[in-house]
Amino acid sequence: MRSPDQSGNSSPPGMPSSMQSQGEISVETFVSDPGLAIRLRQVAGESGLQRPIRHPRVQKSGLALAGHFYGVVPTRVQVLGETELSYLEALDPGVRGVAARGFFSLGLSCVIVTSNHTPPKAMLTAAEATGTPLFVSPSRSSRTINAVHAVLDDRLAPQSQLHGVLVDVFGVGLLLLGKSGIGKSECALELVLRGHRLVADDVVLCDWRPPGMVFGAPADLLRHHIEVRGLGVLNVKALFGVTSVRERKRIDVVVRLADWDEAVEYDRLGLEEKFYTILNTPIRELTVPVRPGRDMGSILEIAARNELLRRAGTNSSREFKERLEQQLVTRAAIDEPDTLYESAPDASSPSSPETEEDTAERPSWAALAERAAGLNESSAWIPIRPSRKGDDE
Repeated sequence: MRSPDQSGNSSPPGMPSSMQSQGEISVETFVSDPGLAIRLRQVAGESGLQRPIRHPRVQKSGLALAGHFYGVVPTRVQVLGETELSYLEALDPGVRGVAARGFFSLGLSCVIVTSNHTPPKAMLTAAEATGTPLFVSPSRSSRTINAVHAVLDDRLAPQSQLHGVLVDVFGVGLLLLGKSGIGKSECALELVLRGHRLVADDVVLCDWRPPGMVFGAPADLLRHHIEVRGLGVLNVKALFGVTSVRERKRIDVVVRLADWDEAVEYDRLGLEEKFYTILNTPIRELTVPVRPGRDMGSILEIAARNELLRRAGTNSSREFKERLEQQLVTRAAIDEPDTLYESAPDASSPSSPETEEDTAERPSWAALAERAAGLNESSAWIPIRPSRKGDDE
């Protein structure tokens, strides 16, 4: 009996439902992977080593041994620990055989028994009969699961390929995008000269990792190399040493280089929030115009420093906006002082109750700020409150 969830298409935690694991590896490739931190010993089901694994997360399906198969995903690695084995051992031999046959008949990719426990004979028989690879791990369930996740996260991560340059600047991953010949590689070379590190040039291989990060790495053929028109292909590692390159880096900011166009209004305050989507993950995007004379190395360094400042909770653009709004309100108060001062009762005059008409005619601060927005004053202008009679007293 198969459940509706046995298609193998469920997403791991944190992965958007529209972006599921895109690859698969065989069980044989998985168990022989040099990155697997535990040594798995196969005890049955050798004929099923070519079965595919399509999900980067393991599954502990203890309820399936009790006949509840809903939610079992065959293309996930199944892990049975001490609790599941103790349940099987508590069953009568006949019932144990039925439970084992029902579990292994689901077409599982493979099953791992942890803590170096010897699987019951009923499990060995069912695994061999169904061609399901059965392994024994010398480690406890927690360490076994962590080791399996480490390998599968790397081998089954959703991937894509971009044309661009990835540089590590002050620990911030800057992905430079733009049309061919705009100067992406030259910018990267300038940053390397300033002590930063090249990750990938021309081709950036991107992969998604939970809980929602995108990492970039170079193509094997282009690793540590950069192409500069007029100089050719350069080996950055050989020219500047091992500290000038790194193998992979999380992409934190996308910088789109564009030709300077006088007709285009570029963001001058930094209040626009634009995002570039890679593997269904939004990443903050900046558009930086390029023209002769601009020090692009310094601009990209400042972009990285500003990203670090934003992470620390400081947004310079928003702070400036708040100061500007307060200044506009103050200027409105200066331009129409009588209206504002008349709105407050004078302590020297006898108090009189306000009517609803007086309250309705009083201008609000929001209205003054909106009125002041049309003054088109310089942001460097510092308002001075006009003196009034009685201020010096």
